[in-house]
Amino acid sequence: MIKILVVDDEPNIREVVGQYLRRDGYAVVSAADGQEALQVYKREQPDLVVLDLMLPKLSGLEVCRRMGVERRVPLIMLTARGEEEDRIVGLSLGADDYVVKPFSPRELVARVGAVLRRAGEDTSGGAQERVLTFDELTIDPNTREVTVCGAYVTLTAREFDLLYYLASHPKRVFTRDQLMEEVWGYTFAAETSTVTVHMRRLREKIEADPAQPRYLQTVWGVGYRFGGG
Repeated sequence: MIKILVVDDEPNIREVVGQYLRRDGYAVVSAADGQEALQVYKREQPDLVVLDLMLPKLSGLEVCRRMGVERRVPLIMLTARGEEEDRIVGLSLGADDYVVKPFSPRELVARVGAVLRRAGEDTSGGAQERVLTFDELTIDPNTREVTVCGAYVTLTAREFDLLYYLASHPKRVFTRDQLMEEVWGYTFAAETSTVTVHMRRLREKIEADPAQPRYLQTVWGVGYRFGGG
């Protein structure tokens, strides 16, 4: 049985989220603060973590960082609406997704399933995929390495997935909803600002001038396309 760790200092949220996850067949453990979260994480070895960023004793961002050092598992952040910078930092630390409070427990459970499915696909192996090269940019899906002008660029798992998907379809325009479905695996209505955050992070990492991107281009009023074909 897949085990989920739910970390939130609000008892009601832990209880409600736990109920919905158990209803979908998951085993659930919980923690009320950052220090307890790390203890439970080490002891219970969960398969996925739902982590609130605003925690007593130890911040959610620090918990995220320490969890990643010890053992990398899929992680979904719970954030308040005004915490965009924290979300960006959390995603850079390796979080797979975020959900903004207040949220629907059903949507959270659906996102848990989508993240787990995607994680399973990432580690399932299979046939070699083709390496994509665009002048100074190289994207290798087999080693999940990206280089710009020969220098390695460190990407999170989801940043790599988004970049490779767009680069595999150069010049094709995708809406944010399409990218949420194809890259994140969400077939339900979801907050698409996570795509915007990931695109901004990617541009900062691979573009010579993020303000005037060569590769990750915005098509105003529609979505995004990869312009390196």
